[in-house]
Amino acid sequence: MTTSAPRQHGATLLEFALALPVFLLLMLGLIEYGRLMFVWNALQEVSRRAARGAVLSDFSDAAAMQQVRLRALLRVDQDALPLAPAVSSANIRIEYLWMDAAGNLAPLPLLPACPLANRINCARDAQGPACIRFVRVRLCGAGPACAPLPYAGLLPAPYLPVPPHLPAATTLAPAESLGYVPGQAPCP
Repeated sequence: MTTSAPRQHGATLLEFALALPVFLLLMLGLIEYGRLMFVWNALQEVSRRAARGAVLSDFSDAAAMQQVRLRALLRVDQDALPLAPAVSSANIRIEYLWMDAAGNLAPLPLLPACPLANRINCARDAQGPACIRFVRVRLCGAGPACAPLPYAGLLPAPYLPVPPHLPAATTLAPAESLGYVPGQAPCP
């Protein structure tokens, strides 16, 4: 019938071979940006859950605070957050803040001995540096500067530009019971 059909036979294979890498790169890009959005949202949820747990838990009990960190990550073990290996319980920084009369927040220089001592301190002076008024939770790397957590993409950076660091996740919550139970014995 036509003599051009045998010449067109290899053209389809060539077009497929040229289009496949572009298609795969687009698909991997969609997967990577979906993963990035999941991690961003998960960081905010982890900081929110940790803040909620911290305002209700005894800050003087190290085991209780570790449970707050693990529950914030939806974990029962020390493993990192799924799809975000840089995020673990060691990256959850819980800070207790006091507020001066001008409304400025600052970390407490020294934590009270127990939740009952904090209630007594707050009853004496609500704007004093011994009264926990707020709890701030941040997700960050080690060190006092709270460095951003690294983010490693699935593909190398030249092929798919993703940010090298995860965004900051911070939650500020007003202090509630802080683990105080009515009738609690005075702390040592």
